[in-house]
Amino acid sequence: MICLSWGGFGLAKFCDLKMQAHPESGWWRFLHAQLDHGPWAGWGFWDLIMPAFIFMVGMAMPFSQARREREGHTRGRIVRHTLIRSGVLILLGIFLASHSRPKDAWTLTNTLAQIGLCYPLAALVVGRGFRVQAIVASGSLVVTWLLFVLHGGSSQLGPGVTPEWAAAHHAGMSQAWWKCSNVAHAFDVWFLGLFPQNAPFVANEGGYQTLNFLPSLFTMIGGIACADWVRAKDADASRKLRVMLIAGAALVLVGEIIGHSGLCPLVKRIWTPSFGLVCTGMCVLMLAAFHYIVDMRGWKRWTFPLMVAGANSLALYMMSQLLKPWVGGLWQRYLGKDVFLIAGPEPESVLRCSAIGFTFWLVVYWMYRNKFFVRI
Repeated sequence: MICLSWGGFGLAKFCDLKMQAHPESGWWRFLHAQLDHGPWAGWGFWDLIMPAFIFMVGMAMPFSQARREREGHTRGRIVRHTLIRSGVLILLGIFLASHSRPKDAWTLTNTLAQIGLCYPLAALVVGRGFRVQAIVASGSLVVTWLLFVLHGGSSQLGPGVTPEWAAAHHAGMSQAWWKCSNVAHAFDVWFLGLFPQNAPFVANEGGYQTLNFLPSLFTMIGGIACADWVRAKDADASRKLRVMLIAGAALVLVGEIIGHSGLCPLVKRIWTPSFGLVCTGMCVLMLAAFHYIVDMRGWKRWTFPLMVAGANSLALYMMSQLLKPWVGGLWQRYLGKDVFLIAGPEPESVLRCSAIGFTFWLVVYWMYRNKFFVRI
């Protein structure tokens, strides 16, 4: 959430300027690739942000259900709350994705909408045990793979995809996984066409699709399983750490092998099953790292800024999606239009994004101090 609300600290643009000044530098090229979504196949740090959101939602679900059961909520009341929360998240996702793009009024690829689509399905396996969770999670990947492979894709390039782009990014890849030529794109052309659009839906420019929620269900259920493991009373902290490290590394390794075998490329934009394995594995490894640092070593004080952000994550996310230009304008209005240029043009994006992100954090810090939390 910190990375997202702070706009990646403006490092993507900073690295881009550095690449222009040093075109032979592999370091700046590598760093830039970590701070933006890849054009198609492959993955980097920035591609893990959305999976981390989904994984954390999954982790919160067993804790939330346990609290509600302690408070005496009936099963029907829990189900009703789950469906309401899902609906609100979907509507918020639609609003955030379309508020600045009126031509695409109905779209379900925003993080909140994808979480909302996953949420009621994942809720079905909360408290069902690891075996059931593993079967359902694996099934979501298998079904996704079958949908793409059996459909086979189209031999025609998708809308907006040029031959030059395809030659660079579709090379060695089955047409089932091509951008805007796959089964998920075909589904969106039909499904989104059912809504009262201002113009007929043609394609998502980035190649993102509604059906991404199906394989991302694997990541959310992975979070549920990890929450159950962290809460387990019959395992000590060291054993929990070992299991998470082994599981996370195994998921990443299997995903990479499948991704480079030709069976299923690693593509975040359509959340291919191989990407689902890799991103979930990375989330588990990150959880293991935090478990070691915070729970085992007891180094907690440094996490306070993260805790403040997490306590009002929805409010912080909404502000970051809606108010960045306005807040940046306020800084320039009261401190001068060149306030972000005080160190020169190269770090301008770093100073701008950091100032905007810090402003948002101060708001949620005030909310935290006053015990005001935005929840659904």
